Amino acid sequence: MKVTKFEELELNPSILRAVEDMGFEEMSPIQAKAIPVILEGKDVIGQAQTGTGKTAAFGIPLLQKVDPKIKSLQGLVLCPTRELAIQVAEEFRKLGKYMHGIKVLPVYGGQEISKQIRSLKSGVQIIIGTPGRVMDHMRRKTVKFDNIRMAILDEADEMLNMGFREDIETILSQVPEERQTIMFSATMAKPILEIARTYQKNHEIIKVVKKELTVPKIEQYYYEVSPRNKDEVLSRLLDMYNPKLSLVFCNTKRKVDELTATLQGRGYFAEGLHGDLKQQQRDRVMHSFRNGKTDILVATDVAARGIDVDDVEAVFNYDVPQDDEYYVHRIGRTGRAGREGRAFTLVVGREVFKLRDIQRYCKTKIKLQPIPSINDVTAVKAEKILEKVKNIIETEDHIKMIDLVEDKINDYGFTALDMASAFLKMVMGDENGKEERDYEDFGDTGAEVGMVRLFINLGRKQNVRPGDILGAIAGETGMPGKLIGTIDMYDKYTFVEVPREYASEVIQVMKTAKIKGKTINIEPANRK
Repeated sequence: MKVTKFEELELNPSILRAVEDMGFEEMSPIQAKAIPVILEGKDVIGQAQTGTGKTAAFGIPLLQKVDPKIKSLQGLVLCPTRELAIQVAEEFRKLGKYMHGIKVLPVYGGQEISKQIRSLKSGVQIIIGTPGRVMDHMRRKTVKFDNIRMAILDEADEMLNMGFREDIETILSQVPEERQTIMFSATMAKPILEIARTYQKNHEIIKVVKKELTVPKIEQYYYEVSPRNKDEVLSRLLDMYNPKLSLVFCNTKRKVDELTATLQGRGYFAEGLHGDLKQQQRDRVMHSFRNGKTDILVATDVAARGIDVDDVEAVFNYDVPQDDEYYVHRIGRTGRAGREGRAFTLVVGREVFKLRDIQRYCKTKIKLQPIPSINDVTAVKAEKILEKVKNIIETEDHIKMIDLVEDKINDYGFTALDMASAFLKMVMGDENGKEERDYEDFGDTGAEVGMVRLFINLGRKQNVRPGDILGAIAGETGMPGKLIGTIDMYDKYTFVEVPREYASEVIQVMKTAKIKGKTINIEPANRK
């Protein structure tokens, strides 16, 4: 009998309760195929891509097999990137939130290892980590693998592409042989099968066929552009479609930085995400994007692994992806949970042949569109505003406004058409200029991308510590302390970096605040 509902499995009631809280009604194809087999204790290779529900496919069986009474490590999950490790750990916490006594710990580079060591000493049953950081703990003898029942490789192909094969083999060689070994991969590359032969026993291959991975509600378009006008075309598309949240993909970290700076300079709320960012910066960028404070996230393919935000309305391929599969990964970030989505690709010269390969691979149609003119953009923006006006006329009481407008028409001697067109120009003018002013007010303060560097006239000689500065800003503004960036303290003054979207509020609120009883002066720093 084919299992489609979680209730049909003999799962811990605590897990079923958590699954219900998460809103899962039926299992996804990979979950329906993989969970029963893993629960039987078999080794598995699961072929599935991001966005198919694979985390729960291995997370539920692992949680089912963990004994909360035993305070030692029983499950190990290896992930290619910090972002994915954090996301998988969060999913595990949601699935295990009613399972008292189970501790899940993400371990990854960029976070203080001493903090992770303290957590490990307190007793952790499941570790979710990057191979490099797990190896660090092995060298320090801060992890013991004696009681591990299940070892899982998530996105195994990506870990191998990133050069982690030796680390993976070293880790698996130290895990007890009687363990269960699970691998999930988007492809069945030769190195994957070699690892399976060496470290798995009679493994079962579970595949999710391509048709189950397609997202039919995504409209896909491409534009033939010259390299020098890519920024302008992207800006026009953003203005025309005005998506709530957008993902823009570039092929290199340098291009992510350049494009992010260009978009910010044009007045968009954009942030960049790539592998060179510190973990604190990555957390801040993702927090800002998930909360809607950042409208546009510019990212590389690897950095975007693990990003799962339901409200992304459009994906823009600023660069044509270098791999056919990356196109599927990219556009799959929109049109989630039954919503409609759009994907736009900017194509330069002979890249159109690469796009044809992608169409054949995805068995999809990507339509050529003319580049929108300035007039097109203006017309679309005006149409959207007038649609809102129409809705107000049809559904809301605006009699008092009619009386006010009639009075002014009589006073000024204008026609109603004059007044309406002036209102439209005023609204569109505000839309065009507001965001740009918000960014330009601070200029270049010498801060990292997405941050503003502020000057405070207190330093060490006033017995002020960095913690006092951080505590005052977080306490007065309500901003999470972890979002505050570098604090450089000198004898008589201090520089502190805050996220750009909070800068105006921080300056305004802190003007009337005190630190250690002292009134402060706070202003944007001048770059020397």
